[in-house]
Order: sequence, then structure tokens, then C-alpha cells
Amino acid sequence: MNLIEVYIREVAQRLPEKKREDIILELRSNIEDMLPDDYSEEDVKEVLEKLGSPVALASNYRDWPMYLIGPRYFDVYMTLLKMILPIAAVISLIAMTTEYFIGYSGEQAVLNIGLNLMTEGIQRVIEVGIQVFFWLTLMLVVLERTDKGRGGQPLTARFKEWTPDDLKNKPYIPKKKAISKYEVFLSLMWTGIWATFYFYANYLVGVYEGGRDGLVFVTPTFNQEVLLRYWPIVVIVIGLEITLSLYKLIKRQWTKRMAICNTALQLIGTIVFIVILLNPNLLSQDFIMYMSDLFATTTNQFKTWIVGGGISLFMIAAAYNVFDGFRKANIH
Repeated sequence: MNLIEVYIREVAQRLPEKKREDIILELRSNIEDMLPDDYSEEDVKEVLEKLGSPVALASNYRDWPMYLIGPRYFDVYMTLLKMILPIAAVISLIAMTTEYFIGYSGEQAVLNIGLNLMTEGIQRVIEVGIQVFFWLTLMLVVLERTDKGRGGQPLTARFKEWTPDDLKNKPYIPKKKAISKYEVFLSLMWTGIWATFYFYANYLVGVYEGGRDGLVFVTPTFNQEVLLRYWPIVVIVIGLEITLSLYKLIKRQWTKRMAICNTALQLIGTIVFIVILLNPNLLSQDFIMYMSDLFATTTNQFKTWIVGGGISLFMIAAAYNVFDGFRKANIH
């Protein structure tokens, strides 16, 4: 077996056809120059070992890299992937939940709704993840192969080559002060969940009883007409929550300004919640009667417990969120 010819063939089959003959001649000449006059098989092996793998040698002759994302764009690629995937997943889940309840007939039990949403949600997140992965990879592949500076220094997340000034943009963030993407993801997810329950409370929030076919929805807790009277201000609160979550995603750490914004949001949300809860027609009469009988109390006492307890819990939660925001903002 002529190792030289096999080696040259291994290199040549990985080259563009129009350049193949010239490179074969050049490679054969180089190998002959590196061998002694009366060479042995061991001499050939030593020379071929110096030249290295045919795959690596062929890549040096190619105009195009033999990888999808090279070192120049890899950090940018991973940064964009980590940033876009959670946002796309949350948006798709919110859209899926909205579509589901718009077409909801009111005949399914809450357990079936939860299982359907979970199953379809997993499928939707996987589909969105594959789409984001494909299109982002394709975009970076095209960028890298059309970049005239290919082969230069790796790019930063701002699509610029690294300079010492970039160190100024990477301040030290204590772990307890940092805001993770996971936290932002959960925040957006929570907004989508409570918004869904608010606008479809007459289908989801109420009394359930066990039956032969599983849980049966007996009576809703809230009067949906009363809830929908407040929809403009509720939509504003939803918009503020999404805006604050995106602000956290950009800043990635708690600051005093962010703590103040969080305080304003908690204050607005608490006022809106109290105003809605104090509406005397908010709770459905059937729900009040059912629960009063269940707990052997009067309807007025039950309403007082619900309204007083709800306001107290919401204010405690809001106060803790405000305190926690300023606590994290003051960490050095």
C-alpha cells in the first residue's frame, strides 16, 4: 500500500474539485521534499505524521470552514441562544394559553385543562426551541461565511472585536444581587398565569366536586362581568409587569432605580387589587352561599374573611417584594 497516495487521496476528496489538481501536485511535491532520497516506510509515516490529519490539512486549503459556528462567532451565538430561547418559550406559552381559553367551551374539568395545557405547552416549547435553534444557527452560519474578517479575533456579544475597554462593561455583580434569566422567565410565566386566570375566572376559579368523571365545576368564585369592568387597568398592570421583567433581563442586577420601579408596580398592583376586591358584587352569590354552608357561618362573615384575608395576604406579599428589592439593590 502506497501510504503517500492514500494520504493525498484522503486530502483531495475533501477539496473543491476546481482546486483539487493543483493542490495534489503541491502536496505531493512537499511530501517528496520532506523525504530522504532512499526513504523507508517509517520515513513516510514520520512525514505524514508531521503533516497531520488529512481532514485538518484539507481544511487549510478550503475557503470555507469545516464547522457550523467557529470561535469568532461562537460566544455571540451562545449569548443570543441563551437570551432568545427563554423569551420565545414564554411568549409561545402565553399565546398558547390565550388561544386555548378563547376556544374553551366550558365543558372540561380543571384537571383535564391542566393536563392538556401541560402536554401542549411542552410540545410548543420544543417546537419553538427547534425553530429558534435552526434560524439562529442559520443566521450565524451565513454571517460567519460572509464576514471578510473571518479568522480574526472572536467577537463579543456586541458583534465587535474585544478591546480592553470591554472590561469596563463587565462590572462585578454579587451573586445575591444578580438577576438570573431563570428568574425573569418565572416572572413572565407568573404574569401569563394570573392574567389567564383573571380573564377566564368563570371557567377556572371556583368550587369543584368529585364525581364519576373526575372533578366537576360546581360554581365560579367570581362574577366575570365585574372582573371585566376593570380590564383596562388590569391590562396596564400586565404591561408594567412585562416591562419590568424585560428591564431586569437587560440590567441583570438589582439597582436602586429598579427597586423604585418595583415599588411603584407593587403599589399600583395593590391598589388595583384592593379596589377590585372591595366591589360588593365581585363574589358570586352561589359561591358565597356554598362556602357559608360549608364553614357553618353567615354570608357576611365569609365575605369579610375572604376580602380581609385577600387584602392582608396581598399587602404582605407586596411589602416583602418591596423590601427584598431594596435589600438586593443595597448589596455591594
